[in-house]
Amino acid sequence: MTKLNTELSMYLSKDDINNRLEEMANQLSEKYCDECPVIIGILNGSFVFMADLIRKIDFECEIDFMKVNSYVGKETSGKVQLEKDININIENRRVIIVEDIIDSGLTMDYLHKHISAYNPKDITIVTLLSKNNSYTLNFNIDIVGFKITSEFVVGYGLDLDHRFRQLDSLYTLEPNILA
Repeated sequence: MTKLNTELSMYLSKDDINNRLEEMANQLSEKYCDECPVIIGILNGSFVFMADLIRKIDFECEIDFMKVNSYVGKETSGKVQLEKDININIENRRVIIVEDIIDSGLTMDYLHKHISAYNPKDITIVTLLSKNNSYTLNFNIDIVGFKITSEFVVGYGLDLDHRFRQLDSLYTLEPNILA
């Protein structure tokens, strides 16, 4: 067993994630059949989730990315910084935001306001993980992969200071890593 494996505890296996992705992709495919929405992935955390999700959908789409930052280590900074904006014109287009995790809701609130300013036809929000007891938003999260509690998880695109994104499952960290 490598040192990496001794620092982590399995939270959601790749099979659990894959099964839920199938269900999420089916929901999206029903909603967007015969349409071509713009799917916006939120970097860096959503790239693995989004790549797997879009390979399972059954409709045409355009893809773009935004990059925002609101975390230092495992703590939110309380401010959202836009590092990369979208490049596709989304005015009067259907938009799907793909996020890795909604924790405090700060980033999603910012993203919803920012994207709404471009006057899309509508916005659908898809997230792999939701800590829904920790936020209040004035709009719905349309599709949630998994509802989780306050655990800090890594893997499947989620990180701690840029580490652990490459893991194919989700893990909680042992307390000695969080220090």
